[in-house]
Amino acid sequence: MSKNATSTEPQATDESVATSDQRAEGSGEELEDLRAQLDLLTEENARLRAEYQRARQAKHRRTAIGFAVCGVLAGLAAVLFSASRTVLFALAGTGLFAAVLTYYLTPERFVTAAVSERVYAATAAWGETLRTELGLQNMNVYLPSGVATNDEFAPVRLFVPQYAEYALPDGSSLDAGFVIPEDDAGRGLVLQPTGAALYEEFESQVDTIAESPSELASQLTDALVESFELVEDVTFELDSDELGITFAITGSSYGTVDRFDHPIQSFLAVGLAHRLDQPITVERQPTNGDDDRFDYRIHCSWESLEQGR
Repeated sequence: MSKNATSTEPQATDESVATSDQRAEGSGEELEDLRAQLDLLTEENARLRAEYQRARQAKHRRTAIGFAVCGVLAGLAAVLFSASRTVLFALAGTGLFAAVLTYYLTPERFVTAAVSERVYAATAAWGETLRTELGLQNMNVYLPSGVATNDEFAPVRLFVPQYAEYALPDGSSLDAGFVIPEDDAGRGLVLQPTGAALYEEFESQVDTIAESPSELASQLTDALVESFELVEDVTFELDSDELGITFAITGSSYGTVDRFDHPIQSFLAVGLAHRLDQPITVERQPTNGDDDRFDYRIHCSWESLEQGR
């Protein structure tokens, strides 16, 4: 028995080694296959991105060609029809000028909404972590600070109070950071809001910014849809006492609007706070599940217009 057992041990060992070698070879081949597939997917992804970018640029350039054709046709028509020469030459100049602008201002790089949303998601997660760890309220108050510390940001700060019955910090406490005044009710966190830079861009695009809440809300919502393309649609309704506005939002490019200092609600609140010179409190309102006209409702409120003017 011992001899047979001894004689079979090397054979079993050899078979185990052979099996291990086969498994190792199989694993190595599978790993190489996976690497090859990964390389192919990476190349395909890069190719698709390049094609997408070229398609977007081609769309702008086709528009430029269309403007140029209209300009040339209007110029030729001006030569043939002397009675309407002035108007036709004006159209020709406008068409050619628009063609030049459209062609040379075609963006070379496009950032998709998904990429931008993921960048903001990190900020939202960080903000919610701070809110939870510091025991802050689920409430955002946007305060006009009066003096801009940076040309890229509107002079507005986001204040997240520690207590439900809170007191607003004074101007000397509006530097970004923790606010720990003598009055405990004024404790909280002051941050640079995400909408501050957006509002600066908005100001550079608008000749005259309205002062009344309704007209200002109209300008801000138009910018969200037309200029920044952050939403598909947004409507608003002024409160009967004119001390608040409810915004109904559809098709957010940055995901759910109820996250920490969301760019859409932040831009609206910053614009109202800066122009009305009032602290703006932002609250999310529930939506009716049976009503598919909008996805989110947010309410921006202030105490009075006379106090801040």
